[in-house]
Formats: sequence, structure tokens, C-alpha cells
Amino acid sequence: MSPTQGRLLGLGVGPGDPELITVKALRHLQQAPVVAYFAGRGRKGNAYASIESHLQPQQIQLRLEYPLTTETVSGPLSYDQIIAAFYDRSALSVAAHLRQGRDVAVICEGDPMLYGSYMYLHDRLAADHPHQVVPGVCAMLGGAAMLGTPLVYRDQSLSVLAGTLPAEELHQRIAMADAVVIMKLGRQLAKVRQVLQELGLEQRALYIERATMETQRMLPLADVDPASSPYFSMILVPGTRWQA
Repeated sequence: MSPTQGRLLGLGVGPGDPELITVKALRHLQQAPVVAYFAGRGRKGNAYASIESHLQPQQIQLRLEYPLTTETVSGPLSYDQIIAAFYDRSALSVAAHLRQGRDVAVICEGDPMLYGSYMYLHDRLAADHPHQVVPGVCAMLGGAAMLGTPLVYRDQSLSVLAGTLPAEELHQRIAMADAVVIMKLGRQLAKVRQVLQELGLEQRALYIERATMETQRMLPLADVDPASSPYFSMILVPGTRWQA
């Protein structure tokens, strides 16, 4: 690696509340010559919205716009192929600044290494460039705090699952767990709720969307309209309360 290369900085900027960025992440964010962020088409991006007020006029802003998010794909390429090609292009854009000796702070909602978009740049660039990752407050912990519920007690285990898993696999994994966090709901909510009903866990399950953001919403799982559940929603099934 050339000593003149810039550093790749993966910054966790919290689950949405602008005050939940760490002091370390804020320092790196404000010192970085380039700030890169992911965003959907026509959107600002949740991570960017939470740190926008901290940016300086002289900083270069590198917008990495997803070619699609949850749309149905038709054509010769699959969703995974389209997204992989997008991350390839994004990595090249970031690397161009790194080779010029500019640090690039890639901001990531929640924690960069837990379902974080930054991970896909890290996999492509970290072997060839100096890098540092700053952990952040992840969405599931922000959700637990807002719901006011402990997740696990004593020697209980916690499973973090994606709602995109097939119903049979969700059923099997949830049945074996002491406590569960199910992320990436959106259009998967009806399926996930049905699995929880089959396991007798619907009353224990807690639903929250856009945790810690101004648009946060919490309501009983039975009352959630599956058609209106956003991607940034989750279900928490906390461990059985331990009586100390």
C-alpha cells in the first residue's frame, strides 16, 4: 500500500437520532475530506439525514445511489447481480479518492458491520487500502431502548434474523432461540407474523419502525398493516424475564 493513500473510514452513525453518533465517529466525520453515503433514488438517505448538520462546506460529498431497492427485477440480470455491480462501481469511486491521498468517510446507519452497506465496500477495498471502522449504535439496540425492554437475561442467547428468510427456516430458528430480533421486515411482515402466531409468540413480540427517528412508531404487532410496514422496521421477541 502506498504511504500517500487515503484511509477508508467506515463510520457507524447510529440508528437515526442525530445525537446517537459517537464522539469518535463525529471526529472522523468532520476531519474527512470526502464523505460518502448510500441513498435510494430520489431520497436523501437516513444516515446522511442524521449527520448532515455536522458537515463542512469544503468537504466533498460522494453520493452512492442504489439502482434499485426493493423493486421487482425483470430482465437478464438478477437483483443480486445488479446490486453486486453497483457495489463494484461504488468501490471504484471511493478508491479514486483514496489513491489521491484523501480519506473517505463512508457513513453507515447503525453499525457498519451489522447488515451495514459499508461492509460491501470494506470487502472490496480493505485489503488494498488503509482502513478503520468505528462501531455505531445499531438499530436493534436503539429499538430495545425505545421499547423499554431488555433483550436477554443471564445465559440466554439472542438470534438476529432477516425477515427475508423462508417461512420454514424462520420457524425453525425462532423455535430454537431464547430471544429474537427480526430485521428487514417491510413486505415480509405478514409472513413473519404468521410464523410467530404458529409458535404462540405473537403476544410476546414487540414491533417498532424507524427506531429513534422523528417518524418512529410503535404499536401492537396485530395492529400493523403489512402493506405499510417500512424496510426499517423490526420485531423484538425478548427473552423470558428473569426474577432476580
